[in-house]
Amino acid sequence: MLDELLGRAELKERIADLQEEKRHLERRIEAEEERRSEAATARQAAEERVNRLEDRIAELEDRVERTETDDENLDFRSVETVRGDRLAEVLARLESVGTDREGALTAMVGDGDADLPGEVEAAFGDHAALVGRAAPCLAVTDDAGLVSAALVPPVAPDPFATWADGFRIDRQWFLPTGEFALALVRSDVFALGTYEGRERREFEGFESDVKSDHSKGGFSQGRFERRRDAQIDEHLEQCEDAIAEVLAGDGPDRLFVVGQRTLLGEFESRADATRPVDATGKPKEALDDAFREFWTTRLYRI
Repeated sequence: MLDELLGRAELKERIADLQEEKRHLERRIEAEEERRSEAATARQAAEERVNRLEDRIAELEDRVERTETDDENLDFRSVETVRGDRLAEVLARLESVGTDREGALTAMVGDGDADLPGEVEAAFGDHAALVGRAAPCLAVTDDAGLVSAALVPPVAPDPFATWADGFRIDRQWFLPTGEFALALVRSDVFALGTYEGRERREFEGFESDVKSDHSKGGFSQGRFERRRDAQIDEHLEQCEDAIAEVLAGDGPDRLFVVGQRTLLGEFESRADATRPVDATGKPKEALDDAFREFWTTRLYRI
């Protein structure tokens, strides 16, 4: 009775309602967090499955190529896709190899080289053709034949071949180190991140309204394609302006551009490296996928 007279009953009911609403929201948050955890686990499993399939595809492609050449009996001991901590561990092992003054060969073999460097031919002998199959690659071997492998670096240096007392390994060729910018360019999506190692410091991204399908009515096919090309050109100009703005002044001095294969040529002159990737979706999520795909190395054991 006193509560009703003082207006407390209504307040208590309101408090009870709010507490119930709070519990409901907390349950929703917990359910959402559980779904995100399950999605992250499923995504990780899917990525591992993709890597295994990529390795298997590479092995089968090598087998097909081998049947079309005179090197039918040559085959890689294994092929593996490596990134992150696993890649860092592989590089550390190669860096730990020590020989006499000229006992370790490191050679960067370019893509489509008509002839392998003489040092590679001599050092790998009958297995030199495998280096050519893996190219562009960084090939390493020692004069005792204990190490024999090729790695495809995301950021390939200019071709070279050198004998030394250890392998010439620069981690900037393989791992995200120092400051750099990574741009993802698709016909309707742009994403750009600036990084310090693996940590993304800044992000910019946008989507453009680019027609993907031609309706049966309205424009002719030719007019539709011209309009779409104009939309893509406008999108690319916006991408270039965004990149220029980020790199201006004290911005990163290294730029990597990934994305749609047919568009990468527009950025080759200003990028330190380019690479086609399949990253799709919203800009930020697509950039995360592109980052993982770019900083991935194919390891061939010869």
